[in-house]
Amino acid sequence: MPKFLLKRWYGLHTVLALGFSLLLLAILTLYHWLYGAIGFVCLIGLVVYVIQAEKGFQQDLRLYLATISHRVKKAGESVIQEMPLGILLYNDERVVEWNNPFMQLMVGEELLVGKNLNELFPSLAFKPDQKRLEYTFNERIYEVLHRPEEKLLFFKDITEFKELFARYHREKSVLAIVHLDNLDEVGQMMDDQSRTLLSTNVSGVISDWAQKHGIYLRRYTSDKFLALMDRQTLEKLEESRFDILDVVREMTADNKIPLTLSIGVGAGVDSYIGLGQIAQSSLDIALGRGGDQAAVKVGNKLTFYGGKSNAVEKRTRVRARVIAHALRDLINEAEQVIVMGHKQPDMDAIGAALGVFKAVRFQNKSAYIVLDEVNPSIERLMKEIYANEELAEFFITPEQAIRLVTGRTLLIIVDTHRPSLVIEPRLLEETSRVVVIDHHRRSEEFVEDPVLIYLEPYASSTSELVTELLQYQSDRINIESAIATALLAGIVVDTKSFAFRTGSRTFEAASFLRRNGADTATVQRYLKEDLGQFVKRAKIIMNTETYRDHLAIAVGDLHEDYTQVQVAQAAELLLTLSGIQASFVVARRADDKVLVSARSLGDINVQAIMEYLGGGGHLTGAAAQLDGVSIKQAVGRLKEAIDSVL
Repeated sequence: MPKFLLKRWYGLHTVLALGFSLLLLAILTLYHWLYGAIGFVCLIGLVVYVIQAEKGFQQDLRLYLATISHRVKKAGESVIQEMPLGILLYNDERVVEWNNPFMQLMVGEELLVGKNLNELFPSLAFKPDQKRLEYTFNERIYEVLHRPEEKLLFFKDITEFKELFARYHREKSVLAIVHLDNLDEVGQMMDDQSRTLLSTNVSGVISDWAQKHGIYLRRYTSDKFLALMDRQTLEKLEESRFDILDVVREMTADNKIPLTLSIGVGAGVDSYIGLGQIAQSSLDIALGRGGDQAAVKVGNKLTFYGGKSNAVEKRTRVRARVIAHALRDLINEAEQVIVMGHKQPDMDAIGAALGVFKAVRFQNKSAYIVLDEVNPSIERLMKEIYANEELAEFFITPEQAIRLVTGRTLLIIVDTHRPSLVIEPRLLEETSRVVVIDHHRRSEEFVEDPVLIYLEPYASSTSELVTELLQYQSDRINIESAIATALLAGIVVDTKSFAFRTGSRTFEAASFLRRNGADTATVQRYLKEDLGQFVKRAKIIMNTETYRDHLAIAVGDLHEDYTQVQVAQAAELLLTLSGIQASFVVARRADDKVLVSARSLGDINVQAIMEYLGGGGHLTGAAAQLDGVSIKQAVGRLKEAIDSVL
């Protein structure tokens, strides 16, 4: 305890003693005046002592406070001068008025006072409401704090922290699942020795690839590998765009069916359980898109690489039969069924919806088809359906569908799996049981928690898938001619009259529909267009430019509105020109959105290009919708997407 505080403590006790002495003096005086006189003398001595003690206390207090003030001031000056933090004071003209020594070491100059901030730190600029930023200077990274009211800048060196953070990011764990897409299909065409040799060669190539990049690889089934790596390795693989996909495909190119890989990669979480779940989910998406590609999911961002080959048909009649039986059970459990396609439905969506409607009615359940408006592509078909009283009453508006929904309603989505593209997204929220039937390659956006998924990118159309499901509903099923014709029309439209994406199962489905009364002449009548539409499409073709030698880009009239069908038909027509490997058509729709339709002969993946623009589709046919842009801007973004992907 400081000396002056001890004195203060003693002084307080003296005052108490003085008060007690006065009381004692009064008592003594009552007994004898002599005792009172002696006590009075003692009291005078005590008062003198107290006064001297108080003076000493005040003097010691002033000395102590002066010492503390000096020490604090000296310590503050030392800290400001020696601390590893740059402090800089400037005036209204942004001229340096004062700085601590750290700033001189940081800039490498002896004198900073009088120099302008723009001269010392040319790229240092704060936004109006910004008070903190990272700034790189002389290969060091600083966190700069700005106090505009005091015109103060603080520079904190965070280079080591940033390097440590970057190292932590590079060394985070990444889990991947490597899947041989069609090993069984390829092996069925070989003898045992050739099949074993092929599997060994492919496994060797994958192992060498893993060894080269420092990836831990372990085979856990005949067609799956588990791979463990870090983020730095993943970034290198992304830079090479997962070239192992091309290596495996090219080394088996001589086979009747080339062997392809699909890779699902999970990153961005700390737990291995989470990484495994993300990797499996990414692999499912890659397979749902047709395989021969890598799907990399980091947090919520999903990126695709590869997908250069057409999907090889892998679905079997066994799977179709299992899906058909599962769908039949769900229909039987439901109180009613609502069928819905995508916005601006085409012939495939309406045909598939009518096929599902027939399957539901065969089970003696109530079924309804949601349709908001009739567009030119389905106008002739819908005209005949509305003339059929047995079918017309089951087409309802989205508002009517919302009112019909109950707790036991089954919603079946056809020809799309993206919630943003369905006719009425609110139905997805109102119903707890949803079935998805689609033939498009799976995108990142997907219906949440469907009870049944029949997603087959190997199929030509959703109408083909629904036709197969109808065959397994019952041997006694009898399809009305109008429904069979609509299903056949859906197949014809999506295959371009059996010219694209057509397999043996496509012809089998068409044969089944023909036996059930599908009329090919009526299909052709549905697909006819009037002279005005033909001329409108021809004008688009006239405004065509060649890009990168083998790509055709056509632009619609700036003052005209076009439908999706017109834009798609123009893209298909461009593809028939000599030397054109892929075609793109850009035009404005009536709702002021810009449509981009893309078609390819198969050598160029137009799906990847459209996904760059936020759309999707197939390798040979895809589309995108751009909002809030002009035609010129849309063409610029299209060329940017082409350059990025190719």
